[in-house]
Amino acid sequence: MSEIIVSVKELEKTYKTESENLTILKDLNLEIERGKKITIVGESGSGKSTFLNIIGGLDNPTRGSVRCGSYDLINLDEKKLSDYRTHFLGLIFQFHYLLKDFTALENTFLPSIMAGLPKKEAAEKARQLLCDVGLEKRVDHLPSQLSGGERQRVAVARSLMNNPELVLADEPTGNLDPENAKMIGELLFSVVDKYKKTLLLVTHDMNLARRGDLCYSIKKGKLELV
Repeated sequence: MSEIIVSVKELEKTYKTESENLTILKDLNLEIERGKKITIVGESGSGKSTFLNIIGGLDNPTRGSVRCGSYDLINLDEKKLSDYRTHFLGLIFQFHYLLKDFTALENTFLPSIMAGLPKKEAAEKARQLLCDVGLEKRVDHLPSQLSGGERQRVAVARSLMNNPELVLADEPTGNLDPENAKMIGELLFSVVDKYKKTLLLVTHDMNLARRGDLCYSIKKGKLELV
């Protein structure tokens, strides 16, 4: 039997304001098998990023259960939540969030340094990952010396530094021109396959979404297979 690495049951997310209660996600269910690549599409405001933020431990659901690996996200204290984000997750966002005064190599190995890996070992691993994304000749360049596509390639490499179980990608090509968007999409799926990672990706790009093993759409707060 395949191992279920993500299990979401009866998930609900409601935002309360002075004038109304706005339910974004309602009775949402999802199971992801280890090694699978799952993509999610949906209109703006449908709850795609909200859902990814809940899986990433960045937001809390109003109701339901979320289990990722051995982590029960509903009941994690701050220490366990930090451990979950550091060791279980790799995160890629629409914007690269690279530190401007650090080289591509330093930006890549920073998560491992913060997790306690010796600098020499972290640098060697980061250099290999940057080679994997085609930046072996750009490791010593600052973000300002890299193109938008190159900066996002650094972000892809960085997401794999701590050998995560699950890679979360929130619109990773959304800030790029079509040519770079296609390149980053192909690269992301390639390195996820190489390192045998599980991927959960949110995107507006149907061409990218169709690369997943399963593609879902969020409609009326629930997931439907596309």
